[in-house]
Amino acid sequence: MSLTKPTLVIGNWKMHLNVQEASLLVHRLGKHIKPHRDVEVVLAPSLLALQPVSLEIDRRKFRLAAQNAFYKDEGAYTGEVSFTMLRELAHYVLIGHSERRIYFGETLENVRDKVQAAVRNEITPVLCVGETKQERSDGQTRRVIHDQLTTAIMPLTSEEVEQMVVAYEPVWAISTFGHELAKPGEIEKVFRLIRSEIKELYGSNAAENVRVIYGGSVDDQLAGGYLELDDCDGVLVGAASLNYKQFSGIVDSAYRLEHRSEKKP
Repeated sequence: MSLTKPTLVIGNWKMHLNVQEASLLVHRLGKHIKPHRDVEVVLAPSLLALQPVSLEIDRRKFRLAAQNAFYKDEGAYTGEVSFTMLRELAHYVLIGHSERRIYFGETLENVRDKVQAAVRNEITPVLCVGETKQERSDGQTRRVIHDQLTTAIMPLTSEEVEQMVVAYEPVWAISTFGHELAKPGEIEKVFRLIRSEIKELYGSNAAENVRVIYGGSVDDQLAGGYLELDDCDGVLVGAASLNYKQFSGIVDSAYRLEHRSEKKP
C-alpha cells in the first residue's frame, strides 16, 4: 500500500442517471459523507452530467473522474470528447475499463494512447486491467495482466507511473459478466503481480507509490475485506455507487480502516 497517499474510493456511475438524478445523488452523498483527510472520494458521472456536477460538488469532499475520453487533443472527430476538454473538469479518468474493451473493442494500443493523452493533459489515469472467466480458467491471468499493464505504461516515465492508479477488476467478478465472488486472497496475488511488473520496469519507488485498487462488484458488505489487504489502496465501485447509503458505507469503512492503521505502533 502507498504510504503517502489517501485511500481512494471511486464511484463509477456508468450510463446511469440524467442530470437531475445525478444532482440528487450528489446532494444525498454530500449529506452523508464527511470530508476525511485519509480518504479521497471520487465520483465518475456520465459525461453529460460531469459539468453540472462539477458546479455542485463540495470540493472538500469529492473529486471528479471522467469515464472515458478520446486520445487526440482536438480535430475532426465527430462525437468525441478529448482529454484536453476535460482538463478543467476531471482530476481522474477511467481508461481500459472491461466494458470499453469488451463492448467497444478497445485494444491494448487504444488504451496505451489514452493513458498517454491523460498524462499529457495532467489528468490522472485510472488504468483498469483484468482477465475474463475463460482466461482465468485457462491459467492466463498472469499473461493478461502483463500485456494490459506493460503495454499501457511503457511510454511513461517512472515519475508518471508513480502518480497513476491501477484498478484490478477481474471481469469474472463483475456483475455484468458473471458476478463470481472474488476472494481477497486471490486479489492480493494479482496486486503483488502488478507491483512486481512495475518494479521490474520502473524500480521500487514506482512500485511502492503507485496506487493499486480493486474493482469487481464492490459493495458496503465486501469493501472492508478488500481494503484490509496490505497492497490495496482503494476500491472502484460500480452499482453500489448509485446507492448513497451503500457508497457512504464504503467510504466509512475506508476511513475506519485507515484510522485503525494509523493507531498501530
